[in-house]
Amino acid sequence: MLPREELLKRVENKEDIARVIDKAEKAVKTWELVVTDFLSPPVLAEVNEIFASLTEVKIVCWGGYPQAERQRVGIHREEVYAGVAEIPLMALDVAGNFLFDTATHRDFLGAILGTGIVRDKIGDIIVLGERGAQVIVTPEIGEFLETSLTQVRSVPVKTGKIDLSDLKIRPPKKKEMTTVEASLRLDAIASFGFGISRSKMADAINNGDVRVNWKEITQPSYNVKDGDLVSFRGKGRLEIGAIALTKKERYRINLTRFV
Repeated sequence: MLPREELLKRVENKEDIARVIDKAEKAVKTWELVVTDFLSPPVLAEVNEIFASLTEVKIVCWGGYPQAERQRVGIHREEVYAGVAEIPLMALDVAGNFLFDTATHRDFLGAILGTGIVRDKIGDIIVLGERGAQVIVTPEIGEFLETSLTQVRSVPVKTGKIDLSDLKIRPPKKKEMTTVEASLRLDAIASFGFGISRSKMADAINNGDVRVNWKEITQPSYNVKDGDLVSFRGKGRLEIGAIALTKKERYRINLTRFV
């Protein structure tokens, strides 16, 4: 059996991770691939961290495309092969004319949840502007949504299955930049990277709107390191690159912002 109590001591999302551990124990017992529902980025980060230390089981994560934020996790014994092709997913096209009634990610998610579907069955939602959206879901709810998802906001929609290869994924835009700072404080570096004042960034951190490597950080004085990924709700992500000490003992930091 897996060291459940020891693993749960190391994570923030204890309920979610406990359910993943249940799946892992089933995979160990049955010698089969066991797949979770969709997990959020913070939970995925903790799953990758704790399973990296385990020898009994391995994991494979997939959300339909390489940059997917929400992914399902397949758990299996090391002796059992599993790849992304074994992770069951379905893609749906939600088509309508949104030219005069623009719908956001929240609108599409709300419409789907309004049919009675729980969030764990829904992966990424790719908003396509005036023509609708594409949604990745678990296959067992796909047929239901094809008949039940008929309106988003005031717009009638037609929901139908598409191939994952037909997903209209736009690579994130990247902006490379460099800053020189007196410290590696999160508020200082993130304020530069996201282009807002340091006081507003400190407020955002205190309010829980900022995560580092998908973990909530609420101390503006938190020190970042190279390789860290800073996500700011509604503003995108910031990757911390190489950090060098200048002759004046300040930190020169390379940053990549994804929007």
